[in-house]
Amino acid sequence: MTRIVIIGGGPGGYEAALAGAQLGAEVTVVDCDGLGGASVLTDCVPSKTLIATAEVMTTFDSSYEELGIIIADDTPPMEQSARVTGVDLGKVNRRVKRLALAQSHDITASVTRAGARVLRGRGKLEGRQAADGSRTVVVTAADGTEERLTADAVLIATGGHPREIPDALPDGERILNWTQVYDLDELPEELIVVGSGVTGAEFAGAYQALGSRVTLVSSRDRVLPGEDPDAAAVLEDVFRRRGMNVMARSRAESAKRVGDRVEVTLADGRVISGTHCLMAVGAIPNTAGMGLEEAGVRLKDSGHILTDKVSRTSAPGVYAAGDVTGVFALASVAAMQGRIAMYHFLGDAVQPLNLKTVSSNVFTDPEIATVGYTQADVDAGLIDARVVKLPLLRNARAKMQGIRDGFVKIFCRPGTGIVVGGCVVAPRASELIHPISIAVDNNLTVEQIANAFTVYPSLSGSIAEVARQLATRKVSGES
Repeated sequence: MTRIVIIGGGPGGYEAALAGAQLGAEVTVVDCDGLGGASVLTDCVPSKTLIATAEVMTTFDSSYEELGIIIADDTPPMEQSARVTGVDLGKVNRRVKRLALAQSHDITASVTRAGARVLRGRGKLEGRQAADGSRTVVVTAADGTEERLTADAVLIATGGHPREIPDALPDGERILNWTQVYDLDELPEELIVVGSGVTGAEFAGAYQALGSRVTLVSSRDRVLPGEDPDAAAVLEDVFRRRGMNVMARSRAESAKRVGDRVEVTLADGRVISGTHCLMAVGAIPNTAGMGLEEAGVRLKDSGHILTDKVSRTSAPGVYAAGDVTGVFALASVAAMQGRIAMYHFLGDAVQPLNLKTVSSNVFTDPEIATVGYTQADVDAGLIDARVVKLPLLRNARAKMQGIRDGFVKIFCRPGTGIVVGGCVVAPRASELIHPISIAVDNNLTVEQIANAFTVYPSLSGSIAEVARQLATRKVSGES
């Protein structure tokens, strides 16, 4: 039986374990924190659970008046069940941790039912490939005991950890990274978020909705510099309208405790003060001390593992998946990389990773979902595409629900009308992007999308309307 050892139990690791076991391999998953990895225990699942509470508060606060809902200040307390007055962050965070652990346990049960072995400890490669083509993985348990595993193939899926600024080291109380915020029992009164990427924007929006006064420190010209510029502009406008202090072109150099407050010093000498500070300045891959280079695995200057489109590293028999590769920091991509690695090594049919079919979402309010080629690709001349953007303000269902912000944008090839990308900014954009993802993945045309029935009224009707406009322009020869 083919022996496979997977180091790391995140989405790349546990999905690979399921695929490998289903294909008949003898699979061992080495993990030190619990299956699900950071995605389930400290990152994706916890943050989106926190955001779910924030969404309820934002939706109610931003639309109850327009929808005709009356809140009477003199209503007796026992009759105020519909009134949102605040949040019990301790209770919210206990729910966050409970759901994360439950998800981890469910994943563990699925992996063990599939026939894989789960081994608690830290794994590292020992030396290069043996003469018979096998690899040795040394597993060190928490008590220091070691176990040596022989593998025909090894998958590295160890993820990453929060990057730190030397002069702004988290203390877990007032200066925090994104893994520590779930230990808070009280809502930060004044929260400074350093970093305006996806993590920073999501937490900034969530805590503002929960009731914190938020300052978002961005070293770039705008929030979410890596996302669609139209989408980022909508979100930044929403943040500012809701009272967030967005500081563009402001690089943080240090953060320090001053009593019960935190002072953040910017590169230009300005000092801003708050009760708490969240550092969201990127991630570092977990590749140190794993014997990778000694085993022949090439690393990038950033510490990420170099892989090809079927997850192979430069070392024979060693694959890598997930955030440790630096491809896309998405659980879906990690899972696909892990499955592809197993299919490839075990001789099953495999389709190489195609990043131009990956859909992703920023869980702010409104959400920002994208797939395929982007506005930046079109602007840079990487692809010739027609573009139509339709504001949600024109959508009947959006009017009914009091939705003011957002749009649907689709990119298609001139001549053929094949859909090559899209961007949706809306509540639940993560759900609305799916039909565009299907179109991108299957080379569907705007005519095919336009001719499919949609429910009226619905937000998805805007997708069909954009497709109709693109189809009309294609026929008429408009750009």
